[in-house]
Amino acid sequence: MSLPRVLTVAGSDSGGGAGIQADLKTMLALGVHGMSVLTAVTAQNSVGVQGTWELPVAAVRAQYRSVADDIGVDAVKTGMLASAELVETVAELVAGTRAPVVVDPVGISKHGDPLLAASALDSVRTRLLPVATVATPNLDEVARLTGVRVASEADLRRAAAAVLSYGPAWALVKGGHLPGEAVDLLTDGSEEYWLRAPRHDNRHTHGTGCTLASAIAARLARGDSVPEAVAAAKEYVTGAIAAGFALGAGIGPVDHGWALGAGAGRDTPAG
Repeated sequence: MSLPRVLTVAGSDSGGGAGIQADLKTMLALGVHGMSVLTAVTAQNSVGVQGTWELPVAAVRAQYRSVADDIGVDAVKTGMLASAELVETVAELVAGTRAPVVVDPVGISKHGDPLLAASALDSVRTRLLPVATVATPNLDEVARLTGVRVASEADLRRAAAAVLSYGPAWALVKGGHLPGEAVDLLTDGSEEYWLRAPRHDNRHTHGTGCTLASAIAARLARGDSVPEAVAAAKEYVTGAIAAGFALGAGIGPVDHGWALGAGAGRDTPAG
């Protein structure tokens, strides 16, 4: 049997901790075949983003069609899309693909650098979120997209409802920036799943959002339901955060290989 095929549509992180690089590492760790459509190139390291360059729409479209028309796709994950034109192009492409779509509405980097133009927010709301199987915003992204600001766990339900109003089948609102346990809320408006994990005292968390969204896509491609996929992805990323390691002078990445015993933070397989 061939491996499930997962396509990431996102930007490149030259430091290797987030973006396309994190997505492909996650997919390898979770036993699926990762493929990529590059939307932008960043000059990026552990201390910040020094520059970004968008790819032309024609290049993004050609990459997507090249993969989808020949190899096929079992799940899609979107990340950094940079501009309204790219958001709209990618929304059109994924809408025509018969596969679940995980939308990580990346707005800013871990270091606070902008990765999505303010002018693209409306395109995310009206074009991309409506074609998402699962949308995975963090609290900053929820605030930018919906105006809802989350100050406590009690606000997560209101935030998820605001995200769902734009049309995704499921919303996963990530509460990792709240104090206490790392709690996320997954809901489709009727079912609710509260996912909790211990908070690890580790500053090296670069790439968590990309990694979680890619893990969800990988599990969906393997046949999980959305709640099953999100629970498995949460477990995987929690382990990756615990094993995150120093790299460069700033914030290091999570350890994508932790569960295989192949990561930088572990010498033996988990379990």
